[in-house]
Amino acid sequence: MGHYEAPIREAIITGNKTYHDITVDVAAPIEGKANKNWWIAFIIALVAFLWGIGAIAYTIGTGIGVWGLNNRINWAWDITNFVWWVGIGHAGTLISAVLLLFRQKWRMGINRSAEAMTIFAVVQAGMFPLIHMGRIWDGFYTLPIPNQLGSLWVNFNSPLLWDVFAISTYLSVSLVFWWTGLLPDFAMIRDRATKPFQKKIYSLLSFGWSGKAKDWQRFEEVSLVLAGLATPLVLSVHTIVSFDFATSVIPGWHSTVYPPYFVAGAVFSGFAMVQTLLLIMRKVSNLEYYITRVHVENMNKVILVTGGIVTVAYLSELFVGWYTGSSYEDFVYLSVGAATGPYWWAFWSLIICNSIIPQLFWFKKIRTHYVWTFVISIFINIGMWFERFDIIVINLSRGHLPSSWTQFSPTFVDIGIFIGTLGFFFVLFLLYARTFPVIAQAEVKSILKSSGDNYKRARATGEALPKAKPVVVAAEKVTVSSDAKEEQTNSLLSSLGTFDASTQKADDLKKVKGIGPVMEKTLNQIGIYTFDQVSKMTNKEYDLLDSITGSFPGRAERDDWAGQAKKLKS
Repeated sequence: MGHYEAPIREAIITGNKTYHDITVDVAAPIEGKANKNWWIAFIIALVAFLWGIGAIAYTIGTGIGVWGLNNRINWAWDITNFVWWVGIGHAGTLISAVLLLFRQKWRMGINRSAEAMTIFAVVQAGMFPLIHMGRIWDGFYTLPIPNQLGSLWVNFNSPLLWDVFAISTYLSVSLVFWWTGLLPDFAMIRDRATKPFQKKIYSLLSFGWSGKAKDWQRFEEVSLVLAGLATPLVLSVHTIVSFDFATSVIPGWHSTVYPPYFVAGAVFSGFAMVQTLLLIMRKVSNLEYYITRVHVENMNKVILVTGGIVTVAYLSELFVGWYTGSSYEDFVYLSVGAATGPYWWAFWSLIICNSIIPQLFWFKKIRTHYVWTFVISIFINIGMWFERFDIIVINLSRGHLPSSWTQFSPTFVDIGIFIGTLGFFFVLFLLYARTFPVIAQAEVKSILKSSGDNYKRARATGEALPKAKPVVVAAEKVTVSSDAKEEQTNSLLSSLGTFDASTQKADDLKKVKGIGPVMEKTLNQIGIYTFDQVSKMTNKEYDLLDSITGSFPGRAERDDWAGQAKKLKS
């Protein structure tokens, strides 16, 4: 007898879903046409991306002097955005790798999008060290290769070089981990594809996945190995990023708390971005049954814990700066001077967004509320950006010499590059949602019987567990499954129209290629009798028909019943 969760636990998959329903729901955004909301979001993101491309081209062509930098503040928005994007990329690996090792079922509905977010965020982060070089065409000199230019040797003095090593490793492992998890889903889309070009593309992407036991065995082994490799990267990558600051002598930077503090902040901001994206995807891609309150609440708990760690780090930095009594510590990013000085707005934005607002998650009604979660996640994203800004700009604005104190003001190029990376990120994410399965359907199916609401309800009430009953096909008798959903049948007939025997004459549906005597009886039982009804079928109606009958899924679409019926009725 298999092991099941206690019925008291809330269901992870809602909506009385079957295995076929999961397949249809996951494939729907890829097989169907993009809706209006998707196009609006894509156009806005594309415009922002093109703006950023123009700003980057202007920077490379003119020089980084077009930024708002000066002799004192030589790192500003570029490194702020770099650290911010790296932090956002951490949640995907944490959800995928760490939660996989701990066998947490609630990760399965959200891990795919979180992994994609990691890849796209790291791509944005990797752009900034390249842009910061200024003369990007001279990047050859920074590569760790043997000397090919006579007496010129490679310069390893830049701290950003080690960030490049860390980011490259992180990106490669995350990309392989993400792609490995996608193989069963690519194969599912391949098997459902009706267009030869689409089938060919997904055949290449699936790497010959067959679904045999050997494939699944290797899939499990590789996933665990990659999770074991990725878990230390969650800690090491942002630790290396924090060393850019912690190994310096600049007031406010030489702090030993930076490595764990940066890691906690990265997970904090990463989970907030996951919430932001998934709550949008939940509505746009109709994933309400797979991204539920359980996922939202669990992620909010992680945000609450990591936010608490970050707040403790804030208080320790504030206390140390005050307790030392050093004048050089009086204007670091967390100090009385920063709270009342010219950057007071940045300081209080950091405190309010990162330390005060997330405390609302202590209340269960807010922690499980979709709208409140979305709003608070936006504030956290803003607050974490201000944290990076404060660490860099406030600390650099005042050094040991009062004569060198200065202020930073961003230019339109700084703003344009940042908005461009946001646009690029959302362009990639929106294209991903239209071409890749956003839900790991194989993993979700594996927990359906233990975490689906219909199964949990049956176990709680002592009823027999629901079983999928196929259509009974016989030469003399055809019966549609007794548990075929009445609402699905009503929805299908509302689109196709109903048949009135008193005023209408039934057509010979067997004239449609793919409809034999048995299938005709099945259609008649549902209420489909005429060519006119069949001619109104679209992808939506095909999927409903497959779900109701449970027989020969995809045949109606492959044989183009609607197109054939249109010709026959005319």
